[in-house]
Amino acid sequence: MAAKLNGKRVLILATNGFEQSELEVPRDRLTEAGAEVHVASPEAGVIRGWFGDDWGQSVKVDVALASANDNDYDALVLPSGQINPDLLRVNADALALIKTFYSAGKPIAAICHAPWLLVEAGIAAGRKMTSYHSIKNDVINAGAKWQDREVVSDGGIVTSRNPGDLEAFAKKIIEEIRESKHERAAA
Repeated sequence: MAAKLNGKRVLILATNGFEQSELEVPRDRLTEAGAEVHVASPEAGVIRGWFGDDWGQSVKVDVALASANDNDYDALVLPSGQINPDLLRVNADALALIKTFYSAGKPIAAICHAPWLLVEAGIAAGRKMTSYHSIKNDVINAGAKWQDREVVSDGGIVTSRNPGDLEAFAKKIIEEIRESKHERAAA
């Protein structure tokens, strides 16, 4: 893959219980495209993924969530897993960080159950989105226009349904970062 994102920095927000592939595939594709990618978490040291029906591999945390700053990054990626977004959607620092990326017009990408975070941050209403089928009604009830597609992008907000959509998800994130900032209403 050609280096399309040289000089760009991307933050992945996750905690224990992230879906292994939904963190690793976007991280790897963004890195291959030339971006510098960091993982932020409420936990220090390492966080552990979820793979299949059990705990997966650990990933190094680069940035403490409390000190993560949107000014240092060009985009935000939100991997899923059921545990990860459920824990983060009740974390005030996580929601505040998502809102600052949104207000700055920077791309935000959420896959599978991670659109819960967009719902909780108040940025789903009126937006075309997709998600894992089990949270479809949550997304619709938040005012989003849910679509059953592998990747949906609306004003720099990129969403996908499940791990089977990861390649399309990663490709769209790269496109959105290259397009830069998006004008949006306040969250």
